[in-house]
Amino acid sequence: MTHPIALNQPGKKMLLLGNEAIARGAIEAGIGLAAAYPGTPSTEVMETLILAAKDLGFYVEWSVNEKVALEVAFGASITGIRSLVAMKHVGVNVAMDSLVSLGYTGVNGGFLLVSAEDPSMHSSQNEQDNRWIGILSYIPVFEAYNPHEAKELTRYLFGFSEDHETPVILRTTTRLSHTRGVVEYGEIRDRKVKGKFERNIGRWVLLPRNARIRREIQLSRWEKIMDAVNNVPFNWIEDNGAEDGVIAVGSAYGYVKEAAASIEKSFDILKISSSVPFPMKLVDKFLEAHPRVLVVEELEPVVEMSIKNSFYGSSDVEIRGKDLVGYKGELNLDRVYKALSEFLGLPYKGKEDYQRDIPIPGRPPVLCPGCPHRATFFALRKAVNMSRVNAIYPGDIGCYTLGVQPPYEEVDTTISMGSGIGIANGLAHTQDNMVIATIGDSTFYHAGIPGLINAVYNFSPLLLVVMDNEVTAMTGDQPNPGTGYTALGRGAERIPIEDIARGVGVKRVKVVDPYNVKETLNALKDLISYIKDEGKPGVLVARRECSLVYVRRVRRKGEVIPTYYVDDDKCTGCRICVDQFACPAIFMVGDKAWIDESMCTGCGVCDQICPFKAFQMRGI
Repeated sequence: MTHPIALNQPGKKMLLLGNEAIARGAIEAGIGLAAAYPGTPSTEVMETLILAAKDLGFYVEWSVNEKVALEVAFGASITGIRSLVAMKHVGVNVAMDSLVSLGYTGVNGGFLLVSAEDPSMHSSQNEQDNRWIGILSYIPVFEAYNPHEAKELTRYLFGFSEDHETPVILRTTTRLSHTRGVVEYGEIRDRKVKGKFERNIGRWVLLPRNARIRREIQLSRWEKIMDAVNNVPFNWIEDNGAEDGVIAVGSAYGYVKEAAASIEKSFDILKISSSVPFPMKLVDKFLEAHPRVLVVEELEPVVEMSIKNSFYGSSDVEIRGKDLVGYKGELNLDRVYKALSEFLGLPYKGKEDYQRDIPIPGRPPVLCPGCPHRATFFALRKAVNMSRVNAIYPGDIGCYTLGVQPPYEEVDTTISMGSGIGIANGLAHTQDNMVIATIGDSTFYHAGIPGLINAVYNFSPLLLVVMDNEVTAMTGDQPNPGTGYTALGRGAERIPIEDIARGVGVKRVKVVDPYNVKETLNALKDLISYIKDEGKPGVLVARRECSLVYVRRVRRKGEVIPTYYVDDDKCTGCRICVDQFACPAIFMVGDKAWIDESMCTGCGVCDQICPFKAFQMRGI
């Protein structure tokens, strides 16, 4: 049965996430290839395309990192295939080396990069406005304000890309990516999935002599794009006959329209979707009609500064923006309402006049019940103590970053994907404590291998602990090269992490099941001793299936998950299970431990760490 996202039923209305709407737009545009690396808030774009790929016959893949994903999509575009690559904002940093050069080469088949940004850092290490990258690379950037427009804009941009032979960036933010809205389907055009490569060394080989020629072509192309965006149908002026004007960029338009309904004074609106380059003729027309203008956009003042720079000295219009809206965090109705009130000279009444706040209890993230990483952190702390060493713990980005929290406190740095090993190299040569880097399996494949090669080559005395739960867990259990299957579920060759470690020259590599605490503890002690004695790197691969994947798999088979309970007669209330292991399924009730069996996954680690054997398996 055809998946609903792939139905060719123009006029059909569906309630879709913004990311799902983007995928639908790509489907309607006749996409032939999609590649991505998972990262919140971008992941659902690719996951939705995967659902449609088999029905519609186009190729999709989870690539090992964002740079490779970009290059896969670009390779398809060279042959005339419409292609899409999706990633979160920091993933664009990984892809930058190639992305900037695509501004020189241009593309053949429509090429769309979905850059999903995360204002307020709901699941990211920074706020980053990738419209600056569009300016740097001379690649146009577009933004939508709701899911339906995201679908329509995506469809439109593949044609725009081909018309101007340019890559295009579609910028989204968390609120758009994860907001649901009514999306009306359009017709799915015929797609091309097999193209033809035409050799063109002058275009595709960026030797300096070729790059200098392509630079001239790039600048000429940019002039045409600057003119073309004035006619993009997703930019428009709403004339309410008002003296004051507001320029609303991308998702800000929705907030401006909603706030306008509660503000007594009217204003005209210029709605912009092409933020880089901005539609200069439309803006010029808007400035001529309004002595005062407020620019509302999320994160950085990209459009505000571009307008001020372009019209400096030629316009006496008062342009306000970030001085009223503010920089940090995602936009919300209250921020926009307050900025508009001040701009229009109206009293700010406070959000209690138009929206009701419902207090929501805090929910700090924790490792799931049965998570193998918890057992690894527990054994690692014990091994360090028993080995009588002081340790520094450079960490990485994944579920295991939660090891920063008590009681583990075994993550001392987290900067970017794979950076833990790189930082560990520097620490290993500049201080005397044991350096223990932690990384996940997907992140190891993504960006960890070069750092490990560096450690071998430069004799860096460090321990690398790879927490391998056999899936890209943090973003929703996507496969990776160690999983054994592809995005479409096709069986694939596993690429064991331990084989890579041995292949790059690591002499001491151990593989353990973290649920076996004694085995893990002994392996860690041995590796710490080896590193102290030999001054070379060692690797521990702690491999156990993600507990969420395990629970789903067992339940689908109709099997019963064994659970544990506490024998009150044996429990002394020592609190080791709560204070040192901290499984969220274990609580203290009075002076005794207690297990919420609805949360228990039957890992049995609690039984191993309890000195009084108070944890017992429930009979099945």
